[in-house]
Amino acid sequence: MSGPDRPALPVVIVGGLHADARKAAVARLLADVPGSVVLHHDLATATAGTVVRTVRDATGIVSAGEAPLVNDCACCALREDLVPELARLADAGGTPLAVVELWDSVEPKAMAEVVTAGGFTVTGVITAVDPALVLPYLGNGDDLAEGGLAAAATDQRTVADTFARQLEYAPVLALADSPEADDEDRELLAQLHPTARRVPIGHGDPAGAPPAPSAPPRSSAPPRSSEPSPSSELARAALAGFDVEAAAAAQHPACALLPAEADAHGVTTLVWHSRRPFHPERLYAALEDLTCAAARSRGRFWLADKADTLLHWDAAGGALCVEGAGPWLASLPDAAWELVPPVRRAAAALDWHPEHGDRCQHLVFTSPGLDRDGLERLLESCLLTDAEYAAGRAAWERLPSAFDTLLEV
Repeated sequence: MSGPDRPALPVVIVGGLHADARKAAVARLLADVPGSVVLHHDLATATAGTVVRTVRDATGIVSAGEAPLVNDCACCALREDLVPELARLADAGGTPLAVVELWDSVEPKAMAEVVTAGGFTVTGVITAVDPALVLPYLGNGDDLAEGGLAAAATDQRTVADTFARQLEYAPVLALADSPEADDEDRELLAQLHPTARRVPIGHGDPAGAPPAPSAPPRSSAPPRSSEPSPSSELARAALAGFDVEAAAAAQHPACALLPAEADAHGVTTLVWHSRRPFHPERLYAALEDLTCAAARSRGRFWLADKADTLLHWDAAGGALCVEGAGPWLASLPDAAWELVPPVRRAAAALDWHPEHGDRCQHLVFTSPGLDRDGLERLLESCLLTDAEYAAGRAAWERLPSAFDTLLEV
């Protein structure tokens, strides 16, 4: 069977670099949704040329196998192998929930889109978090490869930026019960992702957790219930529903749902707006100080010499990524607006200025011990002066293009 004839198979994606928390969340789902099945691709063996896949239920491993690397990319192998495994489960019937447990550094956005494109319904995306580890991971600028966490030989991501994306994409955070976590840790998590549904999962394996993955494979699984039984808050969150397109829009710098102003338990979120463009050289000179001013900063910004390009600011772990994110809508002819997604047009309309349109600075900085006043002064000093602003756009475009190297222009 394929396509519309295939039995429905709800799929929840559980990920996160905090491996103990992730495993506890998966164990909780196995215990609380009778008959559920977990699919996991272990990328730790990718350097040997293969990816190890296991399928297990609450009693142990149901099947195990290897998937070859595709284009020397472990994540590509995962994409090629995951959908057929889900199809096999769906065709067999009787599985109320498929839990896709991502390997440490795999990001949920890509996998949610792969599963949806394969014709399956993603009913939830969950990132498992140990609150005591949020700040250490956000501050870790090491390359994933240094910790054996790279998903490919060419993987240049860092621990900090990978963890930030895992955290901010998921609408549900499964929180481990960490004795080391304090009010500051929990507040930092709340300010980084204020709209997330936070679900406590305790710590360690709950009753009914599966045996260790070293248990011998079995040839067949026991009978399973055909209907999910959401007996816990986490199980209900896993089956609550998920909109892949809306989640992608919420991460796009043009219409991202960024955190609001906050200040509690020693943690501050500064939301900084301006309707004046940055001077490219002064901003470039201040990048290191701005990047290190907060544990996490993100948003969109406007350079005077690149008036048509919306630029994305994404910083964590003392490292900054700056990239073009397409045009400001104000730079497009009216006829092109029909080609722009409605959510993008709506976001621009909320931020529209009679002279500059949607061009603006919208940057958000979140950190314990944030020097709010000093940060605001530094940002203001990078804007065009009154005289530079009055000179007009033709003069702005002649300013030195200090960001060309970062943007690979």
